[in-house]
Amino acid sequence: MRVLVTGASGHIGSAVVPELLRAGHQVVGLARSDRSAEAIAAAGAEVRRGDLDDLDGLREAAEAADGVIHLAFKHDLMGAGDFAGAAAADFAAIKALAAALEGTGKPLVTSSGTLMLAGAGITGRPGTEADFAPGGPRVDAENFVIGLAEHGVRSSAVRLPPIVHSSLDHHGFAHILIGVARQTGASAYVGEGTNRWPSVHTLDAARVYRLALESAPAGSRLHAVADEGIPFRDIAATIGRGAGVPVESISAEDAGERFAFLGTVVGVDNPTSSEVTRKVLGWEPAHPGLIEDLEQGHYFA
Repeated sequence: MRVLVTGASGHIGSAVVPELLRAGHQVVGLARSDRSAEAIAAAGAEVRRGDLDDLDGLREAAEAADGVIHLAFKHDLMGAGDFAGAAAADFAAIKALAAALEGTGKPLVTSSGTLMLAGAGITGRPGTEADFAPGGPRVDAENFVIGLAEHGVRSSAVRLPPIVHSSLDHHGFAHILIGVARQTGASAYVGEGTNRWPSVHTLDAARVYRLALESAPAGSRLHAVADEGIPFRDIAATIGRGAGVPVESISAEDAGERFAFLGTVVGVDNPTSSEVTRKVLGWEPAHPGLIEDLEQGHYFA
């Protein structure tokens, strides 16, 4: 299969591209810079120049492909506090990709997040693939993708947990939490720190994307989740040991000042099940969980 991958040189993309190539697929990676182009070519994939704002280019690239995996996201906008703007750009890009695939039966695999389940009011139990919110930033894009099943697209949305970890991760939430701990001199959690975060190793997540491309039924919501829910206090304690700083509890009111744009989510309880995904795709995680990965030390080198 000839597969277009947006975000091919990013954290997840740097694992998805070789995963696809090893499975015998041809890969065309979208590159917005010379650095991205060099990384994609070095991985053995074909390079196509473009970005999320080039909607005509996205449509053309999708038309020439047998399937699309959409990983790119404007993380710089999100980090600057404009999550709505980043989500809007993502939705526009998805619509452009979808326009080229409608009626073809080709696969379109997009990305979403498990944190939206907490925003949808899922509490007291792990969120499942059947749970969804009626609308909101990035939620609208996910719901649109699921609806493409009725328009001749074998669509699926992969929900990623807040922490996707590995030595390939250079800018994700784990690094941000470690940076905050070092900058402030303490690794913090909110309240009692019993709220739970799911996680997955990058290489395990990459396999979910490949399997979704190959076999996910149209209209599938999938969870790339290995650790269903780690108490945030345990994450903070592991970071404290690795960074050599004490661990402390802070109030929810102080979380915004301590964690900046992550302040609204560090206290969120987001246990997430991947039981359905494992059955549908025949997927099982094969790499270390978050705590074990943090304890290996590469995040603190």
